[in-house]
Amino acid sequence: MNLQVQGQQEQTLFRMDPTTMNNLKSIQDHVTNTCKNHVNTLVRVETVDGDVFEGLLIHCERGILYLKLPSPMTNRGFVPGFQNDVVLPLVLFNLLAISLL
Repeated sequence: MNLQVQGQQEQTLFRMDPTTMNNLKSIQDHVTNTCKNHVNTLVRVETVDGDVFEGLLIHCERGILYLKLPSPMTNRGFVPGFQNDVVLPLVLFNLLAISLL
């Protein structure tokens, strides 16, 4: 579907500077490699916005860290054996710190 109005030029609102893009890619690769060496480890993750999460680092791929949060003691499912595990995907460029627990 083309939303461009006939006769109007497309206008770019934002384009990341190539140097910044290369720096972010380098940081992302470093964090990904670090996380892959600590899969199945309890970690504390702090985001740039100040949010803090603790859980099990279960996977890291393509700029996203997957953190399994502790499940509450009560089951909310209707099926016996239902799991309440919550997996939180966190974007690597939004992370400030990752600490081992």
